[in-house]
Amino acid sequence: MFQPGDLLNNTYRIEALLGRGGTSEVYKARSEISGNAVALKILKQEFSGNEDFTVLMAREENIREIRHDAVVRYSENHRTADGRIYLLMDYIEGPGLDQKLKQGPMPVEDLLTICQRVSEGLQAAHKRKIVHRDLSPDNIILRGGDPSQAVIIDFGIAKDTNPGAETIVGNEFAGKYSYAAPEQMSGQTDARSDIYSLGALLLANYRGQAPSLGANPMEVVENKRKPLVTEDLPPPFKTLIERMCAPDPADRFQSAAEVLDFLKAPGVAADGDQSTPLDALVGSPAEAVDDATIIVPRSTVRPSGTTPAEDPLPPARKGSRRGLIALVVTLLLVIGGAGAWLSGSLDPFLRPSYPVADPFRLIVERNEGGPIRASGNVPGEEAHSALMNVIDEGELVLASGDIAETWVRDILFTLDPLSGLQDWRLVVENNNAKLTGKTSDAELLADLDGFFGGDMPGALIGIVEIAFELPLLDRDVPRDIVDAHADCGPLILQGASVGTGYAPDESLRVTGQVASTETQIRLFDELTNIADGRAVDLQLEVLNPALCIVEQRLPKAPPGGVTVRYFDGSTGDPNPSGRFFIGENPVIDVVLPPELTDGFLTVSILDVTGNVFHLLPNINRQDHEVGALRSGQSGALPLRVAFSLEDASATNGIAFKVDDSTLGKSKILVLHSAEPLFDGMRPTAESAASFADALQKSAANDAGHILSLDSSILTTAEP
Repeated sequence: MFQPGDLLNNTYRIEALLGRGGTSEVYKARSEISGNAVALKILKQEFSGNEDFTVLMAREENIREIRHDAVVRYSENHRTADGRIYLLMDYIEGPGLDQKLKQGPMPVEDLLTICQRVSEGLQAAHKRKIVHRDLSPDNIILRGGDPSQAVIIDFGIAKDTNPGAETIVGNEFAGKYSYAAPEQMSGQTDARSDIYSLGALLLANYRGQAPSLGANPMEVVENKRKPLVTEDLPPPFKTLIERMCAPDPADRFQSAAEVLDFLKAPGVAADGDQSTPLDALVGSPAEAVDDATIIVPRSTVRPSGTTPAEDPLPPARKGSRRGLIALVVTLLLVIGGAGAWLSGSLDPFLRPSYPVADPFRLIVERNEGGPIRASGNVPGEEAHSALMNVIDEGELVLASGDIAETWVRDILFTLDPLSGLQDWRLVVENNNAKLTGKTSDAELLADLDGFFGGDMPGALIGIVEIAFELPLLDRDVPRDIVDAHADCGPLILQGASVGTGYAPDESLRVTGQVASTETQIRLFDELTNIADGRAVDLQLEVLNPALCIVEQRLPKAPPGGVTVRYFDGSTGDPNPSGRFFIGENPVIDVVLPPELTDGFLTVSILDVTGNVFHLLPNINRQDHEVGALRSGQSGALPLRVAFSLEDASATNGIAFKVDDSTLGKSKILVLHSAEPLFDGMRPTAESAASFADALQKSAANDAGHILSLDSSILTTAEP
């Protein structure tokens, strides 16, 4: 979204992109005012107008209530001039534990220091009833590389456990499989889940490798129910990890405070048994020397204070030399066999040989909620069976190829959280992969964003791009709103292009007439509230209540081609706009088209005060038969129906002068009928309600006699 050098809100200069997800991007920036480095989590622009996502950002902002040096400090949400929303956070300079994990095993002393520091941060968060739910090595940064300055970051999928509160981004599984607590697999989370995750990541960094939990999600769930393997851990680190990572939450430390209490007195286990003091633990988890030396597991290191004479190893026996030779031969055989296995020379004897596929390609997809289909290559019968268990239809070919050892597991992990996604596609070539999809569920998108973090899992290399697409808007929702505001005849809502509703890029267009500007504003506001970012296009003619009374009683008739022309009474100049100001004298002509040669003409003006003036016929001008009006003239015929003040006195015609009591819109009605509309002569002026009643009765009595209806708006205003 931004490039280095871009300036946000005239304050924050972008320096680098730190991370990217499906809904947001995180940047390092520097304040132009203070010079301090900050982190900015910026919601993608397509989500900035969507309430679901702005609510999520607002909830994450609430993490700022946690005040502890071991928890990244959040500030508040801001909005740029073009509508982008961003969350301001502290920028933490230093390596993450994920980087340290790639570098190999970490010393126990450093891990215990990190455990204490992070537990203190968790204690502060848990006191606020906030559970992180996604503690993993990439979410803990060592400020300046110092374990005692560990900082927890990214509360983006945190959960507020206060009664009635909602999850920050979703309600189902959150957190990475490798470090998530067993209960998280079924959507259950509390403070003890964070304790499990912290223990699991400490164990991973101790060994220098991420946990291997199984080949598919079912195996992961099953293995999560088992205790972690801790036989190789030195005490009291072993006890610490076992108490933090017990499969049953009830068997774990029940709070971060209990973890801290244990760390204060590590020589005493919870059951009172003595264990090795911390200062006896030295060196790295496993000490490797030259290639000829066997690596000794830490559990065989002598306890502090023992001497060689006290070594409990049994004394040498006769024949031990022969035993040593046998051991060497055995080791050589094992090493030779391992080399043959690794080189693949034993493959024909150990497993079936499949044709080589290059590229090794697999496509799995689902369209519009339909069946999940797969086609392409899989590396064996077990992989074929595992994949067929999670798809509906497949054409899978057994093949060998250049793929990672965890390829099958990584594919299954990728597919597992997609059950709620209706439209997606996974394309894999060897270890390169791309997952694309779309959803109209904001919380599902945020959950997937939290799960993947924008990247493919495991050894798969590639990106995850799940797009947010507004759901169809049920056409009945805007239809009901439009109908409720129809106070001047029916309003027409443009039909949805999709049968059941409006697509995300489709505007809500309404045409017709309303009685006031207030109605127009209310209609616009209510449609905007339900439009989910769609454009609202009101093409409305704003009249007034009096005009609307008559409009709703007007007969249904087609236009007849009669036009209305306006002139300035004082100058005689044409006024094509039909707009007149206070003190001016509107002059009005109706122009009959050449083909209009018979029948009767009725011309009235409905003004903004609710009065109707009959321009033709009226008491002073009763003849309105078209033939008589033409007097033998053919072609287009202009008829003056409202005169200048000067001509009115000479012709006894009707004239108008604009004053401040009649500002607004008036409407000229021209009705062409086969017979006179009314029985007898209407008064020159009457109320709109009276005229509307007369029109309604006329329409009932003279059905089919109305041949056409034309109209024009005359506007009066202050200069």
